[in-house]
Amino acid sequence: MLRSFIFNISLILSLSHFSQGFLVTGKVQSSETGKTILGALIRNNQNKALTKTDSSGNFTIECTSLPVGITLTADGFERQEQVISSEEFKVFSLETKQRTMNTVVVSAGRRDQKIEEIPISIDIIKPSLIVNKGLTNLAQAVDQSPGVYVMDGQVSIRGGGGYAYGAGSRVMLLWNGIPMLSPDVGDAKWNAIPMEQASQIEVLKGASSVLYGSGALNGIIALNEREPGPEGIMQARVQSGLYTNPRRKSMQWWGAGKEQAFNPMFHLADVYYGKSLRNIGFTLGANGFYTEAYRQGEMEKRGRINGSFFYRPLKENARFKAGLSYNFQWQDVGIFVLWKNDSMGYQAMDNSLSRQRAIRFNIDPYFRFIDGKKGRHHVRTRYYLVTTGNEGNVVDASFAQMYYLDYQYQQKISEKGNLIFGITNTHNRIKSWVFGDHLSINSAAYGQWELKSNKWDFTGGLRLEYCQLDTLIPDSQVEILGVNSPVYPIARAGIHYEPRKGTHLRGSLGQGIRFPSVAERFVSTSVGGVVIFKNPNLRPETGYAGELGVKQVFLLGDWKAMADIAGFANYYSNMTEFTFGLYKPDSIVTLQTTDPNAIDYFYNWVGFQAQNAEEAFIGGFEISLNSEGKIKDVELTSLLGYTYMNPISLNNDSIYRLSFSDATTNMLKYRFNHMAKADVQATYKGISLGISARYNSFMKNIDAVFEDGILGQELLVGMDKYRAIYNQGVTVMDARIGYRISEEFKVNFIMDNLFNVEYVSRPGTVQPPRTLILQMQMSL
Repeated sequence: MLRSFIFNISLILSLSHFSQGFLVTGKVQSSETGKTILGALIRNNQNKALTKTDSSGNFTIECTSLPVGITLTADGFERQEQVISSEEFKVFSLETKQRTMNTVVVSAGRRDQKIEEIPISIDIIKPSLIVNKGLTNLAQAVDQSPGVYVMDGQVSIRGGGGYAYGAGSRVMLLWNGIPMLSPDVGDAKWNAIPMEQASQIEVLKGASSVLYGSGALNGIIALNEREPGPEGIMQARVQSGLYTNPRRKSMQWWGAGKEQAFNPMFHLADVYYGKSLRNIGFTLGANGFYTEAYRQGEMEKRGRINGSFFYRPLKENARFKAGLSYNFQWQDVGIFVLWKNDSMGYQAMDNSLSRQRAIRFNIDPYFRFIDGKKGRHHVRTRYYLVTTGNEGNVVDASFAQMYYLDYQYQQKISEKGNLIFGITNTHNRIKSWVFGDHLSINSAAYGQWELKSNKWDFTGGLRLEYCQLDTLIPDSQVEILGVNSPVYPIARAGIHYEPRKGTHLRGSLGQGIRFPSVAERFVSTSVGGVVIFKNPNLRPETGYAGELGVKQVFLLGDWKAMADIAGFANYYSNMTEFTFGLYKPDSIVTLQTTDPNAIDYFYNWVGFQAQNAEEAFIGGFEISLNSEGKIKDVELTSLLGYTYMNPISLNNDSIYRLSFSDATTNMLKYRFNHMAKADVQATYKGISLGISARYNSFMKNIDAVFEDGILGQELLVGMDKYRAIYNQGVTVMDARIGYRISEEFKVNFIMDNLFNVEYVSRPGTVQPPRTLILQMQMSL
């Protein structure tokens, strides 16, 4: 009887405790700002019950037993799974949705993909690196990536591009998945890209024309704007810099008793704000920059406003989203082309300075929706305006407009397949007294198939490209099986294999094409005594890019690193170069050299012309290590890489080889054999220390005319002597120190070119001396 009584009491107490259950309480906040998140959804994985956080970010859930699994979600934040084993109050920090090395990239396949699974080399440059280094335009930012080199705004990836003033870009620039190359010159306006609004920079290496078309011959620089979150975030940066005195006194044009007494300076301020409110979201940014420049007569003023807006219905599983982004920039720039001489490299050759005011404006409406079969439809559009003005007007030499439309459909086929196809149309209208008035159309249809099988991923793609300028023969015309086709086919294939967790093998092969720009074909002008002649018969550049690589992921607590090694082989044909020579029309009679007017006459037809002069092969390998995260109490980030490349000219024409400054080698002009980049930053208790280093081996070959001159007259005065002295590779180092005053404010002191090294990026362009920058960052 007693035993039965005790059993019944125990059972009643147990049932009583079971019926009461457990109460789990906590708070949800943003890991980036520390602000509480209103309306975050918490799902109890025991009974599927849902609850939301209140205005203080707090929540309470009931569960029948512990431990209990919960799922936390909030608009604009990454989904998070947690297991709770006690009733103790807990704080959960959600990561803001952004495309980081821990999540995804989008440029490689026009959709979100894990960076480890992409079958082609890609580097990620984070916004924190851009801000902490005090970088003021996108060209400076991409120059931090291994294997990338920038010469006067022309980007080369793994030696795929040289230098040709005014030539179009072999590297595609994308903003929100849409090409951002100017309609007239076909170049990237690096200073007009709102980096303060971007989630990250993706640097894709190798031919990528299948998905993005002409211009992606050598790779892609892709940026996507940040998605605003419900907590709202405001970030701002203010900085001022001062150029110190160069090593050689002859280079210094400022100082006591000179035209300018004080060292030249520059100033920058930018601000970004983003927030989502129920079914809408918006961002707003602004940027202002002014520099007196370290090269006399050069200057830059610019002001920019940019932003975005989106709408989506108030439904838990909204299948529709529409919005637009915009960017407007006004600028006034003094352009320095050629130096005065090798001792006065910061001063311009007579008549080689020009002043240009200009406007860059784009507006990008879009919408996307998911149909009943979970097919994803995405329509992107853009209007892009680029002007080239003079000292007093924003429109003078050129008024160029681009109208762009892209429709893309994506459908997941079972759990293992993914299909992407789309159509694109670009219509350019150019009005110019320098190039003439022109119309061009570039249309394409593209498709890509992706298949996953166990540890393997396979990718195959095809693009059919049509391009025509005015009434000329289509640039895309190609002979296939003896028949002229107006459509040029481009293909790519890739493979990825994960033999074990954290180890990723890859291989890729792709084609590329770049159609000549209006400027390359029709420019006819003179710059600093250098005459440039038009060539309407210029043909497209084509190429192939192959790569084999392995990526290894390392985890050490909260620190994550990715080591990568890749071998690459690139082949290019019909490469465009501005080639020096005699370009006399056939209708003009040649004068005899005994004629007293022969020399002046000769100069009228001697200069540079864009020609399909080069055929090339570039092979090499690249090693990199990227990392981020914490090792105990130290936050450590790094971006390291070494690139070896062997850029070989396959053009054996003896006349063409005379244009090489070093005729004993077949190395391509304006290239290197060795490049190394390193950036490391460590942060401990609010104090951050960072150091950067860049190394390039000697540029063996340039245009011979820059060393030898024309008919005994030097084009770049002293260049032959300068290159004889500075005939080794160059290492440039930067350093920075920062202190976080509070959660909202941080101050940085930056020293670029720490050891005040004198070096050139290309002939006649000496780079800045040591530069001191003081910066204040704010985040609210």
